[in-house]
Amino acid sequence: MLIDFFFTLKDAKIPVSIKEFLMLLEAMEKGLISMSLDDFYFLARTIMVKDEAHYDKFDKAFGLYFKGIDTIFEKRPDIPLDWLMKRMERDLTDEQKAAIEKFGYDKLMDRLQELLKEQKERHGGGSKWIGTGGTSPFGNGGTNPEGIRIGGKGGGRSAVKVWEARAFRDYDAERELGTRNIKVALRRLRKFARQGAEEELALDATIKATANNAGYLDIKMQPERKNNIKVLMLLDVGGTMDDHIAQTEELFSAAKTEFKNMEFFYFHNCVYDYLWKNNRRRHAEKFPTWDVLRKYTPDTKVIFVGDATMSPYEILQAGGSIEYNNEEAGATWLQRFTSAFPKYIWLNPEPEGLWQYRQSISVIKQIMSNRMFPVTIEGLERGMRLLSK
Repeated sequence: MLIDFFFTLKDAKIPVSIKEFLMLLEAMEKGLISMSLDDFYFLARTIMVKDEAHYDKFDKAFGLYFKGIDTIFEKRPDIPLDWLMKRMERDLTDEQKAAIEKFGYDKLMDRLQELLKEQKERHGGGSKWIGTGGTSPFGNGGTNPEGIRIGGKGGGRSAVKVWEARAFRDYDAERELGTRNIKVALRRLRKFARQGAEEELALDATIKATANNAGYLDIKMQPERKNNIKVLMLLDVGGTMDDHIAQTEELFSAAKTEFKNMEFFYFHNCVYDYLWKNNRRRHAEKFPTWDVLRKYTPDTKVIFVGDATMSPYEILQAGGSIEYNNEEAGATWLQRFTSAFPKYIWLNPEPEGLWQYRQSISVIKQIMSNRMFPVTIEGLERGMRLLSK
């Protein structure tokens, strides 16, 4: 049973094992889910996919194996399949499409269940029943902005319940990130320690103490387990980084959530004499870079975020900054950071394929001892592994 499904997952380069496959069969045999495609999808993904980075591959493989099954509803024996054959196609104007009622997902599903009970004959060209060529949300061959396709082939590509939509496509390791995806990748940089007041139940210690106390309950408490990693994030802002605002905001948001011990500062193009925390008050509230270098301990992980795209003179020459006459070159300041903090990386939102064409990227990459990574799941995971060593 489902052996071909197992091999479909293997062909998709998803690391599944025989043990997990047998566990899936056992769960189905015990009736843990109803016989619906949705339930099977989530059960199979829960058991057989161990890493969220493989969700997109799983969705592709699932859609390939169950090709042609579009909804969670099984075909009803009291509705002949020929009802669902395409009889006509209609092209509606934008005004007509806008006039069609949009149910919303929950009401859409409830209404379909009602129609399955009420409808007694084939219907075509209408706006209510399950049929073909009309404006009803149910059937095929017609037009509706929020329909469920039943039988036939899609035309307007607006069905809300089609597996090929792949809601989890952004988890592909080669794709760029969303905030939740970034959090998954950043979690590789973890070093837990128990800190603070004793406010969490120490289950193992409580069991042991209770056993030693002749069975009388002896509750033991312990401090909460927290990620002990200290992170200093330096973010390039303005200029060419305006093209990467959304991506950088997602990275920054995820990092603040995952790293409780995180400080951040901004710079423009390259690090010079001063850093700042508020872009609106950057000229009034500047922090001397020397103070930042001295403030944090050597075990702090330093993460630079920037596209490293500028004139090479801005990195290599004193006075190279486009904003003021800096006394020391940006390269000098970067080298001070790499000397003060042995654990450092540079995250670059520019596509990695373009790096070879930017001289400034090559310069900074060399200063960073090649510790530059793209802002993708795969790139973040490589960077976090390096920082965690």
